[in-house]
Amino acid sequence: MNLRTLPLRHGVLAVSAALALAGCGTMGGPNEQSGAIVGGVLGGAVGSQVGGGSGRIVATVIGTMIGANIGANVGRSMDANDRSRAAYAFETARTGQPTGWVNPDTRNEYNVTPTRTYEQNGAPCREYTMHARVGGQPDTVYGTACRQPDGSWRVAN
Repeated sequence: MNLRTLPLRHGVLAVSAALALAGCGTMGGPNEQSGAIVGGVLGGAVGSQVGGGSGRIVATVIGTMIGANIGANVGRSMDANDRSRAAYAFETARTGQPTGWVNPDTRNEYNVTPTRTYEQNGAPCREYTMHARVGGQPDTVYGTACRQPDGSWRVAN
């Protein structure tokens, strides 16, 4: 086995598993799907650092599934008000400046921090970290959002 290609194989496995999970019939809207993909990729990356040989592959797959579930939970929990507040943070917050809120209906807490700003195809994009407390459980999601021609922000991961 070529050690140079080992991380690439695990990355491909993680992305493939995340995309497969995102396409499942039980997935809800685009926020849940995006959360599952981001969480799956990150979980797979963490899992790929555990063990060796076939144990590492199993850890990658398990990490991908756990990460996809966590990411989907955060995405599923966001309502229109939460998406609007996240878009406001993408539009107005300086890089490194957190924007937080508590949803008055669900009592879920969110804190979005843009971590990098760049342009893609003439549109501004923001990488971000979102810390959330959904149903009392803390979760962290990393992602990228880009401004659309209509002025809205869309998660682009």
